[in-house]
Amino acid sequence: MRTRSATPNDVPAMSRVLLAIIAHTGRQRPSDEAFVLSAYVSNPASLRCTVATDEADRVLGFQLLIRAEAGNRYDVPPGWGVIGTHVDPQAHRLGVGKALFKSSLEAARQAGLDQIDAYISADNPGALTYYEAMGFRTYRLRDGVVQKAFALGAGS
Repeated sequence: MRTRSATPNDVPAMSRVLLAIIAHTGRQRPSDEAFVLSAYVSNPASLRCTVATDEADRVLGFQLLIRAEAGNRYDVPPGWGVIGTHVDPQAHRLGVGKALFKSSLEAARQAGLDQIDAYISADNPGALTYYEAMGFRTYRLRDGVVQKAFALGAGS
């Protein structure tokens, strides 16, 4: 497996990952290619959008790290990072999330972030477990959402 920055050429495969997640979980979310391009690959707040691929360059998952701006929908302080992770259900338990987070963590350090927020649906046990395993800790619960933060600092 390898990771690299997402490009517009990855958009169809990233859309397919979102569709596979929808089919697996039943949780609806935007997944069309126009959305993927604007929200992930070309997001102006992006610090890094990373894809993880197999040996055949098939996209197994992707992760976006953005810098929060004032009035953001996650209600986190401006300047924090906000992360989102999407892994094809067929690629679960292969280390995809860990590889993606390594890339995002590097980008967070380069950007000088102090904290990264993960905004997770309370009924998504896989995501809750993943972020906990990456070192995120719950700091806010509300309206069916769990917010976890990762503190960057010495040794992180």
